[in-house]
Amino acid sequence: MEKAINAHMPGLVARVVVNEGEKVARGQEVAVINCMKNELSVLSPYDGVVKKILVAEWDEMEVDSPMVILEVEGE
Repeated sequence: MEKAINAHMPGLVARVVVNEGEKVARGQEVAVINCMKNELSVLSPYDGVVKKILVAEWDEMEVDSPMVILEVEGE
């Protein structure tokens, strides 16, 4: 089943730290958002495999904008 990891704060994507096809664990950092000169980690709420990265560095994000799609087993 596919699950999206969404931005939890508005801001700019400072960097994406995962690649498509990479396994990620719950709580693992997948991206970093720059919000008011602070860098905030975006953490995966699921164990899974990165299916698609929807953002690039310096993309502007709104709250709840999808950033990464994971393939999650058994959800």
